[in-house]
Formats: sequence, C-alpha cells, structure tokens
Amino acid sequence: MDSLITAAARALAAGDPLGALKRVSLRDDAPALALRGIAMAQLGDLVRAKALLRSAARAFSPREAVARARCMVAEAEIALASRDLSWPVKSLEAARATLEAHGDRLNAAHARYLQVRRLLLISRLEEAEQMLAQLDPTNLPPVLKAVHELVAAGIALRRLKTKAARGALARARLAASQADIPALTAEVENASLVLNTPAARLISNGSERTLLLEDVEALQSSQALVVIDACRYVVGAAGKAVSLRSRPVLFELARALGEAWPGDVPRDVLLRRAFGAKLVDESHRARLRVEIGRLRRMLRTLATVSATKSGFLLAPSSAREVVVLARPVEGEHGAVLAFLTDGESWSSSALALALGTSQRTVQRALDSLAAAGRVQAFGRARARRWMTPPVPGFTTTLLLPAPLPSD
Repeated sequence: MDSLITAAARALAAGDPLGALKRVSLRDDAPALALRGIAMAQLGDLVRAKALLRSAARAFSPREAVARARCMVAEAEIALASRDLSWPVKSLEAARATLEAHGDRLNAAHARYLQVRRLLLISRLEEAEQMLAQLDPTNLPPVLKAVHELVAAGIALRRLKTKAARGALARARLAASQADIPALTAEVENASLVLNTPAARLISNGSERTLLLEDVEALQSSQALVVIDACRYVVGAAGKAVSLRSRPVLFELARALGEAWPGDVPRDVLLRRAFGAKLVDESHRARLRVEIGRLRRMLRTLATVSATKSGFLLAPSSAREVVVLARPVEGEHGAVLAFLTDGESWSSSALALALGTSQRTVQRALDSLAAAGRVQAFGRARARRWMTPPVPGFTTTLLLPAPLPSD
C-alpha cells in the first residue's frame, strides 16, 4: 500500500474525510475508490458513496478477499445510515466471516455491530442483546467502544432501563472523547438528549402532565397503579401485563375507561370512540356488550369492568389508582411518524420491515402524511426516501414498537 493510500486511510480513521479526498480524489485504482467511497459517506453523499464502493469491490481481484469484504461492510453501513433495512444481511455475515478468518478482527467486530444496530432498528431486542453479549469491547479501539456503548444504551432505553442507559452513555462519551472524532461525540450527545426530554404524557383524574423516561420507568414498576399504556398497547399492574396490541377495539375501550377513572363512561361515548359510530342503533349496543365482555375477561387479573346506569366503570382489583400513559404527540399514522422523527431518511420498504406491516399500508400512510405536509419525499421509484424534521422537545423512544412481557 503506497503512502497516499495510507495517509488517506489514517485521515478517515480520524474523522477527516476532506483530508482523505485531497490525497486520493484523482485516483481510480481499487484502494482509492474504496477510500473515496468511505469519505463521501462521511460527508453525507450516500448515493455517490455506494457507487464508489461497488466500483472498488469490482476492481479488487478475487484473491483480495479481505479488501472486497471491507467494501461490503462499508456498503452495509451506508445502507443502515440510509435506512435500507432490506439490504442483504447474508452478504454482511459472509463479509464478517471472511474478515474473521483472515485475522481482521476490528472490521469483523464493526460488521457485527452493524448487524446489532439493524436488529435494534427493527425492534428485535432479544437477538440484539444476544449478539451484543458475544462482543467484548475491552481490546477494541475507542471508536468501536463508543459504538458498543451506544448500542447498549439503545437497548437499555427501549427496555426502559434508564440507569443502565445512563451508564452506557457515560462510557460512550468517554470513548468518544478518546477517539477525538467530532461526529462521534455529536452522536453520543444526541443520544443522551433522549433521557432529558419528555417521553410520554400521563393522564389521570382528568389532568395530564409530561414524563421523562425515568418517570415512565418508575410508573411501570409501581405496585399501586394500573397503567393503560397507549405507547405499547398494554395494560399492566403489579408486574403483570396484558397485551392488547392485536385488539385495538378492546384497547380503545380500556383507554376510555382509564381516562374517565374513577368515574364511568357513557355508552354513547364508548361507541363513538371504539367503533366510530355516529348514529347508534341496537346492533351497536349489542356489539359493545360483547366487546366489554371480552375486555372484562382479558383484564380479570388486573381490574373489573362493571355496568352502571349510564355506561361502564373500570375499577382496579388490588391497585389504588388507574392512569393512562399516552404518546407525547398523537394522531393518525403515529407509528410511521415515530420512525421518521429520528431525522433520517427511510424507504417505505424499510418502514414496513421495521413496523411489521405491509409496504402498501405504509405507502398509504406516507401519502396521507405528505398530503398534510408532515413528511417529505426525495427521489423516485426504489430510490425514494421519506423524512421529517424531529418533533422539537420530544423523544420517540416510547413510540417505537418493542416486545412486551406478555408477548
């Protein structure tokens, strides 16, 4: 490897893409193409970066397996940054195995972290935790130590373990300062903001207030409350949880009853909220009785649902109070907006994969949000990406789907 390539590689490792381009911008050999691709990625031109890396991979000979594998890992990182979650995972695993076999343990570890970050994005937390546990950051350079701790913090935040998240972020901040890469330091600071911005709204006794993640964690572990969680579609109390994620009508009934506690909710109000009924007839009332019966059976270990003269009343079995935990910003297509408010650009296919729904459903939601001016699209056809500025002052951690204790 010549001196210019070595100097460019060192510049990239130090977070200086312009310094790297000064050395290799006029060269078209395979190593230079690869370094130019990584530099363009650091500068934010992901389309050009991907094209350069693919050219580099083709330019390396079949005998240069390590170099080709490194290009594959770099392309996977670009796919992750551009939220192309359908990028072939098997190709990344094959590249990681090649690097491991040839003794390039640092890049192999980097490939593994990319796999973990992808799993975190699509809410497969169990797999992400297991894969992260296989990685020991002790002997890794500061950059990868920071990445390790950022991933650990992300998992802890999604698990509502704020103490563990704070510890991981503190270690990530230390590693980032040792790496002395401004972009990495900014990423750690941005991740830390999640702990200090409102994450949800608490609705109780006719009033509401915002909560930080620490407050939400304390609320979920309380033994004195029945928590109707509209962020995760679950009703919980005293360590027990009943998931109503697949029963939207039952959850809407539970939420309406929880918001009215300790009072009851008139039948007409329940019919409008659960079924959207404008003109109520006997068939609606019959359906309401059926759904209330189902809700009563689902919540029998946590609360009772009893009829009153005007409607229905929710009463906790052993807890003292009922509260509703709501998203900080609510509205139609909230789950899609939750992913877009990370400030990154997403494809409709990636959103469908992350949300566990069909791409056509996501496309309809995006079209509706675009018509309302809440999201913007860039590019065309398969290159089209969607994004929106982050909602000021709010964190989206609770808006993202995560496994529930009862699942």
